[in-house]
Amino acid sequence: MASTVLVLTALEDVTADRVIAVLNEREVPVVRVDPADIGPGLGFGFAIGPGRPAWAGRLCTGSREVEVGEVTAVYYRRPTPYAARFAHLPPQPRDFAAAEARHGLGGVLNHLSHARYVNHPAAVTAADFKPAQLQRFAELGLQIPPTLVTNDPVAARKFAAEHGRIIYKTFRGLPRGEDGHTGAIWAQRVDADTFDDTLAVTAHQFQAEIPKTGDVRVTVVGQQIFAQRIAAPDGALDWRRGDWDELIHAPIAVPGPIEAALHSYLASFGLVFGCFDFALTGDGDEPGDWWAIECNPNGQWGWLPDAPAITTAFADILTRQGDRAP
Repeated sequence: MASTVLVLTALEDVTADRVIAVLNEREVPVVRVDPADIGPGLGFGFAIGPGRPAWAGRLCTGSREVEVGEVTAVYYRRPTPYAARFAHLPPQPRDFAAAEARHGLGGVLNHLSHARYVNHPAAVTAADFKPAQLQRFAELGLQIPPTLVTNDPVAARKFAAEHGRIIYKTFRGLPRGEDGHTGAIWAQRVDADTFDDTLAVTAHQFQAEIPKTGDVRVTVVGQQIFAQRIAAPDGALDWRRGDWDELIHAPIAVPGPIEAALHSYLASFGLVFGCFDFALTGDGDEPGDWWAIECNPNGQWGWLPDAPAITTAFADILTRQGDRAP
């Protein structure tokens, strides 16, 4: 098997299913693996040494196997955390086994020297911090909302007094609860009169509310850009909170300076794919209408109207030869 695409993701992943289907249509060899399946259902043996400067060996699932030297692209989607594989163990052996799996198996799979990563997990981690994103946006000349990161109620009240209406946004989504389900805290307007000493417990992100006329999701895959203006029927501050089937989408052109900044942004983090969210304050024709909010380096896009075109773009970049991302 040569020129294989390795897809690292959980068993249930509709987004990965889309890309794999197109790769299958192109008769591109694909091996799908969830590294957290390590055990009887996932075996491997890799070697390196004098005269062998890159890892070589086979990765075997219950139905497929691949020589890692033949992997030319890795689609790193959303594999199950290694800790889930060992959740039944007491804390010390659980943490030990998970760390060994991450550093051993993950250490090889994340350093295949001849493979293009979309995206490399280290790059995703570096680009996943909202403060780093906002700073990079500003460095590239993109407009960003005035933002405060704090655990000080006095600083939060002062920020609200300076900017009027402000919103609160989490840095990360809610973790899984005891029932195994995840939740969400949507962006929401907050009243400074409610701020008290409980803010000191952890970090909070407050932003001046942008008087937006709409929202835009921009999906960048390699050199291709796909942009959709999004509106919620109820005019919600955060369009993600409602029924996504009710959202209104319309394609929108991205101004040249914004497009150039997005490519520079991804390159600066070593990424080849990202989902950007913008707020608009005009009709979107001018760069000054666009306010950068965040970039998800491993974002969802399967629900968008242009998902088929985005899927094709993923298949294109995973099968491209020559220039490779780090």
